[in-house]
Amino acid sequence: MEKSIENIWKEGFLKSDALLAPKINNLYNQKSIHVIDKFKRMFKINLIAIVAFSIVFLIASFIVGIPWSGILFFIVLNVLVIINKKLLNGLEKIDKGDSSYQYLKAFNLWIKKQVSINKKISTFLYPIMFMSFIIGFYFKDAEGVFLGKRLVNEILFGFPDVYLIFEIPLIGIVVVLVISVVLAIFGGRIYKWDLNIVYGRVFKKLEELLADMERLNN
Repeated sequence: MEKSIENIWKEGFLKSDALLAPKINNLYNQKSIHVIDKFKRMFKINLIAIVAFSIVFLIASFIVGIPWSGILFFIVLNVLVIINKKLLNGLEKIDKGDSSYQYLKAFNLWIKKQVSINKKISTFLYPIMFMSFIIGFYFKDAEGVFLGKRLVNEILFGFPDVYLIFEIPLIGIVVVLVISVVLAIFGGRIYKWDLNIVYGRVFKKLEELLADMERLNN
């Protein structure tokens, strides 16, 4: 019985001595390397963009008078970059070897680890970024008085019975805490949404390659 094209591909993929094996293995090796190299380039560019943005924002924060926002923002973003740079170094250590399938499997495991770590970081990242803006604007100089203090005085003028904690209206503290908690709860989802926008096509291609290889392997 003549072999179907699918069986020929399957044989070529699985048997190193098959006539089509070198071509098919080389094809998948090239596709695997292309996908991972593309991800590495995008990942590195993304890290550089984050560093550049943190520097620009730091400078801009001093210009507009909210330096604390810029400083906190700069620290948080660069800590994120350092963590992900270390993760990227781990990706560089993946052995390409002779099997494109194992190469992709190792890369897929690395992706899951990287996503898991960054999801946990996002639980703290977004609330801290939000708080950096609140702190920055609170301590912004407004004609010799902190902007936050000026706003508190305005509130007390209209509502003198407002309950204060550390000279800050309780309602303001509650609102800030609620928003921070919401950002912490949805931080992981926000990160996944952002991740899919940037790397969605690469991940889709990875899934297709793995699916093809697993189908041939069966």
